[in-house]
Order: sequence, then C-alpha cells, then structure tokens
Amino acid sequence: MNCIDYYKRDHSLIEYFVDIPTATITSFCVVLLFMYWLIPNYLIKKLKYVQFIVFAVVALCFFGSIEYIVGFWSGDNDWSKFPRWYNLILISISNASSDSGLIFGVLLTKKFYENQVHFFKVQKQQKENELKLLRSQIDPHFLFNNLNTLDALIDRDTIKAKEYINRLSLIYRYLILTKDAEVMELSEEINLAENYIYLMQTRFGKDYNFSIEKKVSLDDKFIPTGAIQTLLENVVKHNKAVHDTIINVVVRVEEKWLTVSNDKYTGYSEEESFGTGLENLRARYKLLSDTKIHITNTTSLFEVAIPIIKLSDES
Repeated sequence: MNCIDYYKRDHSLIEYFVDIPTATITSFCVVLLFMYWLIPNYLIKKLKYVQFIVFAVVALCFFGSIEYIVGFWSGDNDWSKFPRWYNLILISISNASSDSGLIFGVLLTKKFYENQVHFFKVQKQQKENELKLLRSQIDPHFLFNNLNTLDALIDRDTIKAKEYINRLSLIYRYLILTKDAEVMELSEEINLAENYIYLMQTRFGKDYNFSIEKKVSLDDKFIPTGAIQTLLENVVKHNKAVHDTIINVVVRVEEKWLTVSNDKYTGYSEEESFGTGLENLRARYKLLSDTKIHITNTTSLFEVAIPIIKLSDES
C-alpha cells in the first residue's frame, strides 16, 4: 500500500528502499515488544496497568520517531521544518500504532485460536479420562454375589446353572468390549439389562418383578454405557422384599427419557438411594449432556429418569 501511495506522490526511488523496510522492521519490533514483554509482564503476570501504559507510549514514540526521521531524511525534506518534539511524539504514536495495528491484530487472533484449539483438546482428553474413571467404578460385590448364587444352583439345578453361567458371561463380555465406550446403543443396553434381570430373578426368586416397556423405536438412541445396570443395581441394593411382598420394577423407554421406577414398602432402606451408583451416573451425565437426570422419591415410589442421548444432537 505504501508503494502505491509513493507512486501516486511521485516519490524518489530511495524512499522505496529505505522507508518501506524501515516501517516494516519498526512495526514488527513494536508487535514483538508488546506480545512477548509488555503484555505478559504487565497485563498478565503483574497487572500493573500504569507501567504498561507508560512503557507502551515510550515504545510507540521510540519506534515511530525512528520511522518518521528516516522517512523525513529519505524524502530530502527541509530540516528547518522538522516538527517540534511534542508534535513528533503525536506523529510517532500515530504512525507506529497504524503500521503495527493490523499485524498485531492478526497475530493476536492467531494466538487466541491456537489457545482455543489447545484448550478444547485438553478439555476433551480430561473428559475422556473422567468418563473412563467413572466407568471403572463397578460394584466389587457383583461377581462375588453371583458366584455364590451359581454355587447353590450347581447342586440343585444343573440346567439353570448353565444358563446362569451363559448370562453372566454375556454381561462380562459386554463390559469388557465396552470398557472404553462413553455411550452405547440403547438396544445393546436393553440386552444387557435383560441378562442382568435374569441373574437377579434367579438370585432373589419372586422378590422382584422386573418388566421392560419399549414405547418407541430404539434406533438412533444412546445412553451412558451400563446406565440401566446401575439403576437396577440401585433398586436391588436399597429395596428388600418383606412379608411376601413383591417389588415391582419397571424400565420404561420413551422418546427422550428412560425411566426406572420401583415400589417402596416398609422394608425400604432408609439409606437414601443417592449412593455411589447414582452419583456416578449423575457425574457422567454432566460430562455427556446438558440435561440432568430426574429423581422422584415419594413414600411409595422411587423413580429415576435419565435423558436419552442422540449423537446427532450432541457436540
């Protein structure tokens, strides 16, 4: 742009080779000074705004005056008409600011977006690490209890024991295959729930009556891996059937929510059902979705509703 301006004003050749390189060098010096000394030391680390303004003005005056003096000399101007010191300061600040402004803006914008990309990468990695940690927090008593049930089955019902082993192996195969998965297809999670329900019904007999109601298609629907198992474990952990009562447990799949509800009787554990399992699930949803889980706790009913995730709608 300076070349075009010089051409229109019919400047001498020396001005092209002296003024423009000088303006370029002084502009980059100002930008580097601001980016790597003034801003980091006086606006970020120390927050000394007065010192920043003073040094910024001095820097602009110094480099702006160099540019102006070189341009004045290369243009073979009359030194008797050289501006007074206060006018030189104003001209220098104006020239240095305008010449370095575009470069400074571009570099700062580039730096900003580089930091944003780095931030989101770190945030994503942290989210993945937290999800893996939460996924690893499986009830350690699960295998122990099932082995005890299996030991009792082997003596009295060999055929049922074989089916029990098959269902248990399906569950653990699923857990191993999905150990690093943040979310899974709802249809796969329902299959896991059916196998888990078989284990619980075999273990507790008629104490629990489980049912799964699928009111909508399961296609293109996802939930956190192992979420239904967590909710069913919560039911069994906090509800014990007494006096021949049957605890009804309903898994209901709707368009946007999956709900697990159960009856509460006198034998209901007064230890609130907000233990590790639900807190774990709540923490996972904070990382996966903006929608929170809903918990309804009355004298006769306990219900947990978790949002169904559609990957196309999630970032």
